[in-house]
Amino acid sequence: MDFQLSDDQRALRSGIRDILAGRFGRDRMRTALDTGTAVDRGLWRELGEAGFFALRLPETEGGAGLGLPEAVLLFEEAGRALLPGPLITTHLAAGAVKGAAEGTAVVAVLEPGSPVEHLGDADALLVLAPQGAGASEPAPGPERAYTVTGGELRDLVGEAAEPVRSLDPFTPLWRISAPAGAPHERLSGELLPGRTARWRDEGALLAAAEQLGSAARTTELAVQHAGGREQFGAPIGSFQAVKHLCADMLVRAELARCAVYAAAVTADPVEIAGAKLLADEAAVRNARDCLQVHGGMGFTWEADVHLHLKRAWLRSGRWIGAAAAEERLASDLRRGAGTPH
Repeated sequence: MDFQLSDDQRALRSGIRDILAGRFGRDRMRTALDTGTAVDRGLWRELGEAGFFALRLPETEGGAGLGLPEAVLLFEEAGRALLPGPLITTHLAAGAVKGAAEGTAVVAVLEPGSPVEHLGDADALLVLAPQGAGASEPAPGPERAYTVTGGELRDLVGEAAEPVRSLDPFTPLWRISAPAGAPHERLSGELLPGRTARWRDEGALLAAAEQLGSAARTTELAVQHAGGREQFGAPIGSFQAVKHLCADMLVRAELARCAVYAAAVTADPVEIAGAKLLADEAAVRNARDCLQVHGGMGFTWEADVHLHLKRAWLRSGRWIGAAAAEERLASDLRRGAGTPH
């Protein structure tokens, strides 16, 4: 069985890398960071026009009709480039929330007990039901779509609007609301019930792809720095300790790549959980090792290494966290061994 990328997939990956290099190069990334611009609406529309969000929609609905393997390649490049914003949620909601596919709407995700990223930029909010049992309060129902209108949260499913309860993005999902005074136009659309598990798994896989891209990029940064930085009259890359760090980074990144690509082909929930664990470890540990290779300068604001580490830490707890992924893998092992649940 051949798991090599096809020519079309290589062209897709190369194309999105060129697009991001041209439209979100390092200068634009640093400007967005320095100015506190969480979501650049112009860039968001450019991504929509390039088909980033509509990639998996059928051609009859204006998409490219591609699948998870191709989406993984796109999100891997997004992770390399530190592309900000709720990319995964907007991609998942492309067929359900008006404007998401075209990049004219920003869709954020609400999960139980988790902080909401980019809540202030959201036009619509995708609310996922809790992961399994153990929630302290009942969830409001199946996944829903909401819009932000004048600081109020409006329900797109059915006639009734959800009451506004709290403006604190760190409260559980059923108490979440929009930030005060967020003037967004109400959208139309509907998200059908019964998709939580699939969306959560797909979101976890795409987050793993972003982690993979970040792990690969920090490996490159470490190797580049080790080859150019000299100490005692020799490149630090010639020192055995630095060689071992870089070699370990490469092994972690390539192991995660195998797992992520395989999970994209099978879409198996257990393989997705394993891929997320490996990709999270690769992204976090590679960023930390890259900081080690860079020394003190890696912690400075001007360097990009610490940005990869912060983003990796944040992604590791989203969609499927380590505890949930490990429990899924353990349950699969118990089933395979014939052990009762």
